[in-house]
This record gives sequence, C-alpha cells and structure tokens, in this order.
Amino acid sequence: MSAECTLVNWTRRRGSWIVAVLVCFVMLRGASCMGQATVPVKPDTGTGAEVTLDRVVAIVNGDLILESDVDDEQRFAAFQPFSAAKPMTREQLIDRLIDRTLIVQQMALQPEPPITDSDVDDELASLRKSIPKCAAYHCDTQVGWEKFVVDQGFTLKELRDRWRQRMTVLRFIEERFRMGIRISQVEIDDYYKATLVPAYQKENAPPPAEATVEDRIQEILLQQQVDKLLDDWLAALRAQGSVRILKPGEEAP
Repeated sequence: MSAECTLVNWTRRRGSWIVAVLVCFVMLRGASCMGQATVPVKPDTGTGAEVTLDRVVAIVNGDLILESDVDDEQRFAAFQPFSAAKPMTREQLIDRLIDRTLIVQQMALQPEPPITDSDVDDELASLRKSIPKCAAYHCDTQVGWEKFVVDQGFTLKELRDRWRQRMTVLRFIEERFRMGIRISQVEIDDYYKATLVPAYQKENAPPPAEATVEDRIQEILLQQQVDKLLDDWLAALRAQGSVRILKPGEEAP
C-alpha cells in the first residue's frame, strides 16, 4: 500500500495555540492515517527515523483536540497540585479540554483586554511558593525554578503562555459566575491546615507561611465553587453545539 501524508499547520481559536495536524491522503483501499501511527522520516543526512504522529481525540465545534494536548494537560497538573485529590484519568483530561475549548470559544465572542505581563509574573511568583515538590528544586532560585519547569516538560515561555491563558479563562469565569461567591478567612485557614501543610509534610519540606499563599488558596477555593456553577452552563453549550470524542483508530470526518 502506498500513502501520501502531508503535514500542514492548523490554526485553532484556542488562545494562541498553533498545532501541526497530519492530513493523510491514502491512495489504496480507503485506509486512514488519522489513528496513531509511525512513518519513516528521512532528513537531509539520509538517516532514517520514526516519529509518532499526533492523533485527533475530539472535535469541538470544528476545533481539534489532539493526543498531544491531553499529554500536555496531564503534565501541566504539576503546577496545580491542589486542584484535584488524585490524578485525572485520560477521559477526564479530555473532558476538561473539551470544556475549556467551549469556554475559549465563548470568550472569542466577548474579547477582553489581555492579561498583563506583570500580572502573570506576580501569579507565577506566588505559584513557586505553593508547589510542595518545588522545595526539593529550590524554586526560590531562578535556576531551581527553571529546572522544575523543564522537568515537567515545558519551557519557561510555554509555561507563561499556558498560565496566561489559564488566568484569562479564570477571569472570564469569575466575571460570569463569581457574583455572590465569598471565600471566608476560615475556609482559607482550614484549607491551609488540612491540605497544603500535609502536602508539604509529605515532601519533607517546611510549608510557606499562610500569609504568603493566601491569594493562591483563595483562587483554588473560588475555582472549586465556580466549577459547580459551570456544570449546567457547559452542559447547555455541549447540547447546543457539536462535540465528538473519537475512539482510538476512529477516523476524523
């Protein structure tokens, strides 16, 4: 069987993400290249190499979610250590990416001023103090922080871009749903004692002073409250739009 596979750039309305999507035109028997596969790559040196092709796992109103997006989301969890009690399954990660894509699509209808660099810097500075595993890397130093980021599979720029998008999404959600939600000091205190301190103890590291991470804890608790209000809205968006999850080996339309 012979096949011609052409690599093209597909620009999606998901923040500033531009992803490479493999479009395959199979010449015989109608076979498809959309499932995960390997093809030989011959660079100018003449050395052969095999690469794993990306695969479409979901289509949300025409926007693609790829297997690599799922992998990125799983690794990005290292920067949100208190968001979930246990690691998310692949199916849960896909659902989260679908929800985020729906939100980003709605955000495009109501453009807002971009998050400033200084706001991103402030958030990341706070984040470095609130990740228990960062203690072993000495994330209080730039060298230690950069090594931690790289070990999670990101560059500093990639992390900044993802965190900026996260902040943009949270701002949109908060403006739409947070009215009436109040996080009390008691809730912050309880979270610090019951969740954050034990997490640091597990890593044999001293926890930061509560005052230095209060804003971060408040954001986490606020997000948990807002998540409950999001469910019905996202369910409606799914029902009104077109959301399709592809099984492994299933061909994208």
